[in-house]
Amino acid sequence: MPATPLGANLLGRETSPYLLQHKDNPVHWMPWGHDAFARAKAENKPVLLSVGYAACHWCHVMAHESFENPEIAGLMNELFVNIKVDREERPDLDTIYQSALALLGQQGGWPLTMFLTPDAEPFWGGTYFPPAPRYGRAGFPDVLRGIAGTYANEQDKVGKNVDALKSALSGMGENRSAGAVDAGVLDQVAQRLLREVDPIHGGIGTAPKFPQVPLFELLWRAWQRTGREPFREAVTHTLANMAQGGIYDHLGGGFARYSVDERWLVPHFEKMLYDNAELLDLMTLVWQETRDPLLETRIRETVGWLLREMIADGGGFAATLDADSEGEEGLFYIWNEEEVDRLLTPALGADGLATFKHVYEVLPQGNWEGVTILNRLGGLSLADDATEATLAKGREILLRARAKRVRPGWDDKVLADWNGLMIAALTHAALALDEPEWLDAAGRAFAFVRDRMDKNGRLCHSWRHGQGKHTGMLDDYAHMARAALALHEATGDPAALDQAKLWVATLDAHFWDGANGGYFFTADDAEGLIVRTKTAFDNATPSGNGTMLAVLATLFQRTGEDAYRERADALAAAFSGELTRNFFPLTTFLNSVELMTAPLQIVVVGPPKAAETEALRRTVLDHSLPNRILTVLAPGADLPANHPAQGKGMRDGAATAYVCRGMTCSAPVTAPADLAALLSTKT
Repeated sequence: MPATPLGANLLGRETSPYLLQHKDNPVHWMPWGHDAFARAKAENKPVLLSVGYAACHWCHVMAHESFENPEIAGLMNELFVNIKVDREERPDLDTIYQSALALLGQQGGWPLTMFLTPDAEPFWGGTYFPPAPRYGRAGFPDVLRGIAGTYANEQDKVGKNVDALKSALSGMGENRSAGAVDAGVLDQVAQRLLREVDPIHGGIGTAPKFPQVPLFELLWRAWQRTGREPFREAVTHTLANMAQGGIYDHLGGGFARYSVDERWLVPHFEKMLYDNAELLDLMTLVWQETRDPLLETRIRETVGWLLREMIADGGGFAATLDADSEGEEGLFYIWNEEEVDRLLTPALGADGLATFKHVYEVLPQGNWEGVTILNRLGGLSLADDATEATLAKGREILLRARAKRVRPGWDDKVLADWNGLMIAALTHAALALDEPEWLDAAGRAFAFVRDRMDKNGRLCHSWRHGQGKHTGMLDDYAHMARAALALHEATGDPAALDQAKLWVATLDAHFWDGANGGYFFTADDAEGLIVRTKTAFDNATPSGNGTMLAVLATLFQRTGEDAYRERADALAAAFSGELTRNFFPLTTFLNSVELMTAPLQIVVVGPPKAAETEALRRTVLDHSLPNRILTVLAPGADLPANHPAQGKGMRDGAATAYVCRGMTCSAPVTAPADLAALLSTKT
């Protein structure tokens, strides 16, 4: 590689779409790495670290206002060494410096703007800064001059900030243990969380509203354990509001990241792979019990969007669709009454047009800043078949018209952790709705990550344009191991189980904290950062440690190997003390505790693919069973020695099912109706 040029923007060498968005800035951006910090030391300058992602609206705003401004860029180049990071490529860095900002008493978010010493130690920061003072924020040029002046002339002050932040950040590698987790706490937590649910619009709290999927899965599990209707209503009402709200793309399918209002009307228009994966999983789980036609429709439309718009080169799933097009947030998705009238009148006629406009809230004055965000919040159920046919015809016409607009940016990098979430969700949906093509797509994405994103037996976090980049992190291994187990259950392929075991072995070898328990976010041989973090808290995505608890519990049930049970027990105990401090972000962890303590092992013994075997298997898949571990066993095949159904076989030559709770199995059943009755029993 040629020597690093002085006074140049070096992002043109990168593959990240976000970094490449900034390659023509007059800022002398450098990617994170040794060269940047060596330059900062050589020039005795502080580092300006800017973290964002390709679909981030305010990142685009700050880029246009400041990073494309030659005068502001000149000031940045004069006073700082400037580093640009894609938070989706480097969640390890983002986690550390977002935490540093929180310790400074500021609200986190993107773009993240942090100021570091040449040793990567933070001493001050913020998020978005305007080019001149407004919104109660200092102008960015004033901030730059002030920070550079402080760094040059008040090293004692900088040093005190660095020491205080380093001391506080060191706690990011610690965990609180309080012994084994009492499964009885699950109902208490669910009851407390229920109080936070908006009874009118669903979701948690007021604006802005995020889907909070693991939390609503916890409430759904509580409904299934207790039969208490408020738990069920909280979940179904929230999903209906999201499914009919503007946060859902009623033309193209898929959900936006979050709603800026409490009604789910106005989305932050970016679409993220991980949100759609989590929502797909939850909608499937709930639909298996309710058979709500609205949920089935949204499941099918969301998968349709995924397979139409989010498959990257090679079969992996792409990361995001931008919020902006033509420099304006949401422009691709909004409508006005005149457009709708002109496009739909010829096909729908006056009555059909009136129906469409009424259902989707198309008003002369719009429903948001003078324009219309299509939504169906006026009714939380689908209409009659004739009306739905009219609406579908109108949607198809608008979708074709929308396709001619300038599309939002597409970030087609493949992230191992987000792919793991979607592969598992798509597999679960494929089984529930009996869609083999969906399962095939999940298998192709899995093979892409397994084969193309592997370097000497270790996962890469990110892939684009033929390059795997950045050492795999805890979430990559955890979510891909969960995906492997989902595919193993779906297909019976032993290679998928073996792959899950290999990835867990890597985590045990390179991520496990032998002293205090729990998995670190980064490997012991990864790039040295200022702190090695460890947490069981959910963030935008489910916690890696929380997910690993379910993975380990499932592996124990699948293999009978005590090492997996012992590691699951140690992992649960490692974070059990956090429950007394703050259980709100621990819902993935708690959901996994339930799986660990109350797995529902179902064994169907019968000739593979035989009609009677498939009928029993189909009965299982038709039920909402979040703790399900389903095994289809050929006659004569064996289960692990400590499996409660070990040694049990077919009854009277017919395919036979056993339902095992704990170490106790049901009597054998051969009729699907009898199996359904067993599965509907709560205890």
